[in-house]
Amino acid sequence: MLEEALYAAEAVAAQHMYADEALAALGRALAAERPSLALTVARGSSDHAANYFAYLAMQRLGVPVVSLPMSLITLHQAPLAVKGQLAVALSQSGQSPDLIDTMKALGVAGARTVALVNKHQSPLAAACEWAVPLCAGDEKSVAATKSYIATLSAVARLVAHWQGDEGLLAALANLPQRLTEATRQDWRPAVDALVDAERIMVVGRGLGFTVALEAALKFKETCVIQAEAFSGAEIKHGPMALIDDGYPLLIFAPRGPEQQGLIELAAEMRGRGAKVLLAAPADVASRDLTLALADDPALDPLLAVQSFYLMAASLSEARGLNPDVPRHLSKVTCTR
Repeated sequence: MLEEALYAAEAVAAQHMYADEALAALGRALAAERPSLALTVARGSSDHAANYFAYLAMQRLGVPVVSLPMSLITLHQAPLAVKGQLAVALSQSGQSPDLIDTMKALGVAGARTVALVNKHQSPLAAACEWAVPLCAGDEKSVAATKSYIATLSAVARLVAHWQGDEGLLAALANLPQRLTEATRQDWRPAVDALVDAERIMVVGRGLGFTVALEAALKFKETCVIQAEAFSGAEIKHGPMALIDDGYPLLIFAPRGPEQQGLIELAAEMRGRGAKVLLAAPADVASRDLTLALADDPALDPLLAVQSFYLMAASLSEARGLNPDVPRHLSKVTCTR
């Protein structure tokens, strides 16, 4: 897990070299025949990347994006009216039957189907009109790391090309260097604080919510900590009742209009006695963990999760676990 997380910068650089042309062509095609709706099809870490795609596409392009429950297709054969709309599948292996069957059905219904998949020669890629490789290379760790970051990068590239945003494209060109900087952040305080934890809430908002979702999954997968992800806007609507003295919270507060509210939430939770770990850029004095900065704030979540992955691998080992062999899990999950 650690070695593959450290490889993320090289994977993103490879993507820039080998996949950017295909993403640019797809972006031009979408700009020429703009869909009015996009569907995402994914599970696990890939679904967290789909959340990032949804927020970024809606924020920058104004196209509504919906996560499609695959059982509507695979179990109920729902007659979805998707002709001319965009359907994006995100996957590392491209082998799960429900993703493949869903994308085939959406294609038959007239959707423009796209696979962002690490295994380019896969059944999912063959099932879609467009297939773009993530270029993360073989991933042996059950807990996805570099492929997740590569998926976020591919998503950002697609949106940037679709929008014609040269500033975001330039920031993506510098992303490998920024990811390397993210690996140098000192997150040891999180290991010390969570080595004996049994539960945790992970909080984010906006584009940063994708990191909260992914971090909560990795806490469960690699550290056997019961973790839940919440939006900073939702945590007071019920989850607050769980927070008592010493309850751990990891709050991601990258740049953006959501940041101030998350900083204020961290202060409020500290006042309630919670054990807060606030991850924020260096200019936030109340931070516990430092977030590296990308050349465009939209890419800050990629750096945040890069720093988190290294910490999670260390935390797993500190808890006497092996992050490369999570209990009861396998690399490819087959569902219908």
